Amino acid sequence: MESISVLDMFKIGVGPSSSHTLGPWKACLKFTDRLGGNIENVKRLEVQLYGSLAKTGVGHGTDVAVMLGLTGFDPETFDTEYIDSTVGGIRAEKKLHLNRTVWIRFNPDTCIHFLKNEMLPYHPNAMRFLCELEKGSLIRETYYSVGGGFVVQEDDDELSETEHVALDYPVESASDLARWCRQTGLPISGVVLENEKAWRSEEDTRNSVLKIWEVMRDCIYKGCHTDGYLPGGLQVMRRASILNNRMMGDKPYRDYETWRRAIRDGGEGFDYILDWVSCFALAVNEQNASFRRVVTAPTNGAAGVIPAVLQYLVTFRENHCADMVFRFLCTASEIGTIFKKRATISAAMGGCQAEIGVSSAMAAAGLTECLGGSVPQCLMAAEIAMEHHLGMTCDPIGGLVQVPCIERNTMGAIKAITASQLALYSDPDKAKVSLDAVVKTMWETAQDMNSKYKETSDGGLAVNIPISLSEC
Repeated sequence: MESISVLDMFKIGVGPSSSHTLGPWKACLKFTDRLGGNIENVKRLEVQLYGSLAKTGVGHGTDVAVMLGLTGFDPETFDTEYIDSTVGGIRAEKKLHLNRTVWIRFNPDTCIHFLKNEMLPYHPNAMRFLCELEKGSLIRETYYSVGGGFVVQEDDDELSETEHVALDYPVESASDLARWCRQTGLPISGVVLENEKAWRSEEDTRNSVLKIWEVMRDCIYKGCHTDGYLPGGLQVMRRASILNNRMMGDKPYRDYETWRRAIRDGGEGFDYILDWVSCFALAVNEQNASFRRVVTAPTNGAAGVIPAVLQYLVTFRENHCADMVFRFLCTASEIGTIFKKRATISAAMGGCQAEIGVSSAMAAAGLTECLGGSVPQCLMAAEIAMEHHLGMTCDPIGGLVQVPCIERNTMGAIKAITASQLALYSDPDKAKVSLDAVVKTMWETAQDMNSKYKETSDGGLAVNIPISLSEC
């Protein structure tokens, strides 16, 4: 049984993709760390990208992630304002400061290979390092980016992304979670908090989770105050700032908190709230598409759903309370772990149902707990949200996390809120579909789905909307 912490599900990193950007970045850090003392003797280094990593790697910034990762920068702390200049310097000088230890010759055009017609068996997101040392020996290591920023190495005994930790309340399925909640009398967030004590103190967990919210919150605010076009060639115009300016009008504010209050005091009609939820989600994913700081929730492509729903909660439904935010994120994370363990959170494995669908289910459960829902109602909300994302394909135009990805986050957020409302006014005992049943169905659907709809840009909108004629 895999042990997954809330801090595994929510990772601070850089957009635009958790599996194609953050995962390869982390794989590079793992590889350079494993080089150890051999790093001084590196003569030549090449990186081979396979399957989905190759097919949409340029649009997802995989080559950028490789260069930054090999240089030894931390995706959680690296100043994203310097990405272009850092990568531009490597391209121009054709050399790389490997793990900031030794300079090696490195021409990205010839040292990073996009093998679009080749796949490795374990997962579509595969990458291989070929490293020649001065004395002629060759180091070859293969890694898989399996979604949500999780990375496994081929030589690991069990190909597990996380270290096994003994938990007081191990959860493999929704029925496990419900049983522990019944036995302990704790809500979902309470069970999660007890399990987190296997990794760190309660105080450290609370502080770390609230830090996750701070990054999400800042991402929303920055995204609502940044205009222009997204990078990548599609010429997609940012819309969050346009919506923000239109709805705020001349209301004064100076920072996030005064902005939040102004939004709260500005109206409560259905259209008003709906527009703001969409704005929150757009803001995050426009930042994500621009290689800015985001949180995997559970992935980068779906990074806007949970922040948008949580922002909706603290703005329109309840007083801003740190404990409420903590409970929301803990509950959401546990739902995400169930999907990861019993299905997938990788679009390259399961299409967009594995990203937007899972994020919507996570958000629905978190919102339901914070609005006073019972554990069965939380699980019912997650089930409803995923049930109505089943079969959603991943078909990004131009291989970019922009169309239809950004708008899908608004849809996922609204569906999460709707699912929560339905569950709060329903009797879970009379439900026809369980969360475990919908997770099983999602995984079976993922296995049946044609590979061209799994983050390859080989089907769907990616081939039917010419870039020059797209909505951009």
